Amino acid sequence: MTHVVTEACVMHKYQDCVAVCPVEAFREADDYLVIDPDECIDCAACVTECPVEAIFADTDVPEDQESWIERNEVESPDLPIAEGDSPVLASD
Repeated sequence: MTHVVTEACVMHKYQDCVAVCPVEAFREADDYLVIDPDECIDCAACVTECPVEAIFADTDVPEDQESWIERNEVESPDLPIAEGDSPVLASD
């Protein structure tokens, strides 16, 4: 099992989740984050830290967001490791 970032992260990219991740599982796209399933240790520390509730265990992803499971898996190998200093943070 792994965790998955879903659509709620798009155009927010809060980095609270990155700060608590004990491994370097988060990857940074232009407008959102994804989790590398090969790096995620399934500790779930990130889930409660996400202010937009965008992170789920892969078995708990809402049905309308299931495409994000594959998106995290496919996109993560080609993206840089998130370092916690996103320039696209939401203004709210």
